[in-house]
Amino acid sequence: MTTDDLLALLAATAAAVEQAVRGVSGRDRRARTDRAGQYAIDLVADAAALEVLARAPLAVLSEESGWGGHPGAALTAVLDPVDGSTNASRNIPYWATSVCVVDGDGPLAALVVNQATGVATTAVRGEGARRDGEPIGPGKIERVEDAVITLSGRPGEWLPWKQFRALGSAALSLCDVAAGAVDGLVDGGAWHAPWDYMGGLLICQEAGAIVVDALGRDLVVLEFDARRQLLAAATPALLEELRRALPR
Repeated sequence: MTTDDLLALLAATAAAVEQAVRGVSGRDRRARTDRAGQYAIDLVADAAALEVLARAPLAVLSEESGWGGHPGAALTAVLDPVDGSTNASRNIPYWATSVCVVDGDGPLAALVVNQATGVATTAVRGEGARRDGEPIGPGKIERVEDAVITLSGRPGEWLPWKQFRALGSAALSLCDVAAGAVDGLVDGGAWHAPWDYMGGLLICQEAGAIVVDALGRDLVVLEFDARRQLLAAATPALLEELRRALPR
């Protein structure tokens, strides 16, 4: 498959999720399953996404259903059907479908769509990152005092950042760092899985932003139980300043 084929497949996957979840409303929107942290809409979205991804010779690692697709395939789609499930359940317009295709060299092609607004951010390895078809890049902020930061959980230290947000979707927050909407992201702990960040990771890398694990571990890992503590920034100088916010 070409990268254009992959992006078209990922777009079809996101469209299927949007259509499936759109039909869930009212009390059903907040319904939970027996699995901790999982909403019924997560399963609706997962089923819709997997039906589309099954058209291609891909293995699939999904937050909701684990490993599937075509075992042993050269390409793996890392899928979060609904990143920001609580936002989605409460109709807060900041939740995404994130899909990243990984090959033997790492992330190859990614799509993260804010399903509430339709804004789509994409990247292909070596070809840059785009938002709704337009090239994107991060800001140039180097001092934490000038930075707008998004948080996931409580930081270990409250730095004198200009402003902060807690937005509820790691995938979208990473895309916003890549596009310059925010200047950095700080995790308060190691709780993000590969499906949360893999698409945003490639998008940040291709846009020129920086994403690391706070403990220096590899972020490109295809393990269901893997968890990482993310730190992202528009510039290397800001990244180093943000390290002071990490729990000790």
